[in-house]
Amino acid sequence: MNGPCPPLSHTLKHLFSATAPQCESLLYRCATTAKSLATTKKLHAYTITSGILSNHFLSLLTSAYGLCGQMEYACRLFDQLPKRTPVACKAIIRMYTENGYPRSALELFVEMHGSSCYWADDYTYPFVVRACGDSLLLELGMVIHGLIVKSGFVSGIFVGNSLLAMYMTCGDRDGARRVFDAMKDKTVVSWNTMISGSFRNGSAKEALMVFRRMVNSEMEFDSATVLSVLPACGYLKDLEVGREVHLLIKAKSFWKRLAVQNALLDMYVKCGRMDEARGVFDGMVEKDVVTWTTVIHGYILNADVKGALELCRLMQFEGVRPNEVTLASLLAMCADLQDLKLGKCLHGWAIRQYIESDVNMETALIDLYAKCSSFRLSLKVFSRTSKKRTVPWNAILSEQGHCFMECDNSWLWKHGHGTVALSLFNQMVQSGVKPNEVTFTSALHACGHAGLVDDGLNLYNFMQKNHPENLRTDHYTCIVDLLGRADRLEEAYHLINTMPFEPSHAVWGALLGACAIHENVELGEVAAKWLFKLEPENTGNYILLGNIYSAVGRFDDAEKVRKMMDDIGLVKAPANSMIEVRNL
Repeated sequence: MNGPCPPLSHTLKHLFSATAPQCESLLYRCATTAKSLATTKKLHAYTITSGILSNHFLSLLTSAYGLCGQMEYACRLFDQLPKRTPVACKAIIRMYTENGYPRSALELFVEMHGSSCYWADDYTYPFVVRACGDSLLLELGMVIHGLIVKSGFVSGIFVGNSLLAMYMTCGDRDGARRVFDAMKDKTVVSWNTMISGSFRNGSAKEALMVFRRMVNSEMEFDSATVLSVLPACGYLKDLEVGREVHLLIKAKSFWKRLAVQNALLDMYVKCGRMDEARGVFDGMVEKDVVTWTTVIHGYILNADVKGALELCRLMQFEGVRPNEVTLASLLAMCADLQDLKLGKCLHGWAIRQYIESDVNMETALIDLYAKCSSFRLSLKVFSRTSKKRTVPWNAILSEQGHCFMECDNSWLWKHGHGTVALSLFNQMVQSGVKPNEVTFTSALHACGHAGLVDDGLNLYNFMQKNHPENLRTDHYTCIVDLLGRADRLEEAYHLINTMPFEPSHAVWGALLGACAIHENVELGEVAAKWLFKLEPENTGNYILLGNIYSAVGRFDDAEKVRKMMDDIGLVKAPANSMIEVRNL
């Protein structure tokens, strides 16, 4: 807690001989700029003992406590006020907003706005607008914006920046753009808000365009600018702008800041330039676990297993403690390589670092052991997880291709046992864990591969009744595939026609695949017609339709399909196979 500033401390030595005006002057400083809790308490005590605690002093004390973030003191004094003053109201609104109670701030503002004494100004409005943004109340924010314009405070730089932030927080890029373009005086905060807000709201290109305008306007940018624009470069894989930012920041005082260099590393990794990322990494004086993890993850993304493992060993040698993201990335690599030995070594490392119980680690370990056919270990990890979280359940369900059954204290392992997945799903629901769209996709896949048509339909009906908000295209694809495998093609087609949204290529692809299996020409033609529109360059759809025609003896129609491919310029991809020799 901050102590009293020197001038106040000096004055307090003579406090008990001070007059009421002198006390008021000191208290005013605490209520506006000093932000000293110790001094505020002493002044509070003095006003009580000297008998000068008036409504005006109560108002100043409320403001002083609010500025120090002392909500309990401030609210208690605020409630004691015979008449609420503008000073006290402004202080409470600011305190509520800064301490995470935006709704309370807005309620007080609305209450006071409706009173006879209207007091909002360019000091208060930024906190009110911020409260709208924190509460995601865009419509109320627009109303406040109108009041600001009407009151004549819209040209204030703090008001303008708060409006920018509010519109971006609420996802209204157009509203933010209008405010930004109307601002006569823009600060670096204004530009940073536009750049970061554009990226957060799904427009990385606009973020880079704003940055370009900022550079061209010769506005001096800071580290916050860089931390906003580099993620946009990485997302778009815009290496040109990323390199330009790299050159620009080398001359800045903040160039050596760890967060800036980590952001630069991440940009090069996402652009696939591990050579440049490694150059930045090797030149860094200070590194943290994020630094190491970013580069390790980059090697993994570029399928450079050797590079990832070498850096991992160097990380251990340097004594850097990994986090769950580091090890989850390495475990995912082992799962893809089906390298059980290395995966077990990493599991041991996680245990020694006390991060085995992290949800990301649990998921990665379940996935690793399942993909390496170590079903007992996969189940063992799952049995130790918190059964109150959805993610571990989803992880074990997604591995339904490697299922198990318990029989007389021994384990009978079965591959693709859909009943086990359904049993797990039922256990999950009964334990009170809410399934999500991933859960349902995994369970429906299990039913499809095990041929459990009725169970799959029951699960779909359960989902429609109890969790309709989770229905996605993937779920309809699973049901169409399920019905198609069982030669219930008419039902599958009826389901497609009753979908609440437009069927995707995956849904029609599932129907076409089933028609190829069961040689159903009529529905196969319907599915193929849609697929030719949705993905005209997918040769597989043409081949499947041609195969259906050939299977029923309609060779002329099959030839027409092949000619159609030739006319479009599609070529059937040649088949290939791979064999493993000496682990290569």
